[in-house]
Amino acid sequence: MSFSPARADSASHVLRITGAAALGLLWQLASAQPVGTAANPAAMEQVVVTGNPLGSTDVVPTVNTLAGERLLQRRGSTLGETLQGLPGVANTGFGPNSGRPVIRGLDGDRVRILNNSSATVDASSLSNDHAVAMDPLAVERIEVLRGPAALLYGGAAIGGVVNLIDNRIPRESVSGTSGAAELRAGGAAREKSASAMVESGNGRIAAHADAFKRDTDDLRTPRFAPVGAPGSEPGEPTRRVRNSASQAKGAALGTSLTFDNGSYIGAAFDHYGNDYGVVVDEAVQIRMKRDRYALAGEWKAPVGAFSTVRANLGHTRYEHEELEDSAVGTRFENRGTDWRIEAEHRPLGAWRGVLGIQGERVDASALGDEAFVPETSTHSDALFLVEELVLSAGKLTAGARVEHTRVNSAGGGADGRFGDPTERSFTLGSASLGGLWRLGGPWQLSASVSHSERAPTYYELYANGEHVATAAFERGDVTQRKERGQHLELGLQWKHNTHSVKLSPYYGRFSNYITLRSTGEVEGELPVYAFEGVKARLYGFELEARTRLLDGAHRVELDGQLDMARGDDRTHDTPLARMAPLRVTMGLNWSRSAWNSRVEVAHARRQDRVPVGDIATPGYTLLNLSTGYRFKVGSSQALAFLRLDNLTDRLAYNAVSTPTVRGLSPMGGRSLKAGVRVDF
Repeated sequence: MSFSPARADSASHVLRITGAAALGLLWQLASAQPVGTAANPAAMEQVVVTGNPLGSTDVVPTVNTLAGERLLQRRGSTLGETLQGLPGVANTGFGPNSGRPVIRGLDGDRVRILNNSSATVDASSLSNDHAVAMDPLAVERIEVLRGPAALLYGGAAIGGVVNLIDNRIPRESVSGTSGAAELRAGGAAREKSASAMVESGNGRIAAHADAFKRDTDDLRTPRFAPVGAPGSEPGEPTRRVRNSASQAKGAALGTSLTFDNGSYIGAAFDHYGNDYGVVVDEAVQIRMKRDRYALAGEWKAPVGAFSTVRANLGHTRYEHEELEDSAVGTRFENRGTDWRIEAEHRPLGAWRGVLGIQGERVDASALGDEAFVPETSTHSDALFLVEELVLSAGKLTAGARVEHTRVNSAGGGADGRFGDPTERSFTLGSASLGGLWRLGGPWQLSASVSHSERAPTYYELYANGEHVATAAFERGDVTQRKERGQHLELGLQWKHNTHSVKLSPYYGRFSNYITLRSTGEVEGELPVYAFEGVKARLYGFELEARTRLLDGAHRVELDGQLDMARGDDRTHDTPLARMAPLRVTMGLNWSRSAWNSRVEVAHARRQDRVPVGDIATPGYTLLNLSTGYRFKVGSSQALAFLRLDNLTDRLAYNAVSTPTVRGLSPMGGRSLKAGVRVDF
């Protein structure tokens, strides 16, 4: 089997967009009053929350933030698509409806997906066909922390953390009423979406409400011949990814009581639903829903030895059904409760720090004759400490975390495939040391070294059966040992006025790394993949640069990034599976008054470092254009945008997606998307 790029379609290829949305956008542009760059409130810089419990302005970990106009224009239908292309971040890409971020070659339960620093408790880490139970439309800000973050968020953060931040529990006082509304249409999947948010308060009590809805059609692509598992025969050429349409919707209500010293306490409820097709089989659909209840608060007044105390508690009810020809084949259910308390102690000399405790309880079940994991219960409790010492030329950070995890299996299953009830218990320890130094002038250096441990998940231990949605037979290992790794990261930054360069090399070595490997066997016509602990190493770098070429009425900036992630299975002397290839992106940005535009070229090199059972993925180069216009509608601020993706209509495949899916679902073809957001 091989993939071959298709020629670009002729210029007569029609770019379609929903007519009503386009006419509405043109009417707004024609009747609106433009506003200048300074009037954009979303452009204000905010302090990073993730991995930064002391609220420092300079953080040692590498963090990227998406908010405001930048998030608006990057939003995709999945979290992975939204973050794809950030330094070190790729997308699992199980079709257009299920995409989870991969950070520096690590995914699944090595990348922690959080909502307001709390666990999302879904099944997205279990399998790449399971979508994250949060929609980018409902998020105001996304923070991506690359590298080990196990001290604050557990062993499941060895690869990094993605924190989805909303204001469903208002953290600051609100006076009066404000809100926002957003419409989007077009794209390769003919998206039609709308979202709205309203907040109101009297300076003491604040209330929040939001809702969204998104519909998409089958993803349109350049002409290709669908190919399933490596070695299978290609199907009839097509321009659409079969069974890739979706319908998603959600809503939330929240309220909080705020105090004059910045303290607050509040509660929220949110509902999320998503029905979408699975591209490996046109007869398979997933019907998902999640309900979450949350409490959160912060007290900014001395309590004994502590100056600030933060706490949150969440309870989640999640389920999704995998339907075959409208009949339920497997039903996945998760019931989870997570809680967390962080207490910032008073300064001890020059030291500042946070002591925290955290707990999670998750009961998971997969019901039906095609269930490939048993009913399980996972309990985890942790204690952590993070300390910071501010120096004249920088800072030092240090921390430690102790965690205990129990994973129980109820056994049983069809034909007794899951055996007898079993319990595994793991005691985990993590530690890190980091520093940031200002070297004088425009130079800054950072470094961190850490040791992280992760407990095997229930599916890495107990899986044993056909997973229809991924077209594979998956097998766990009940004797699996905990995952252990050591990590080193450096950061060198040069910044002068509007010019900057940052280089971040990293290296990780695992004495035990749990990977899903092809065994070469076939079970019931499906390829067999087994979870196996191996010795491994991961290494790579990220390079980012920006320079302003022209300043004044017309502002022109050039930016670029280059990243590489490599992984080796040292036990079998073979590359690790599904690693992103070398990638380079160059962008030219122009802005004047209310307008801003960007031309971007993104290139991914051919990925031929693949393990047995996989094949090489060809490289590609994509050309993307976008423009935005800020204006006023009465007293409200608004932003309209147009985005033209894959202008040359290049056929491109994602090397990070699983082999059984990659040839069935290439990236989207040439497409035009339009949107408008109004803040009032």
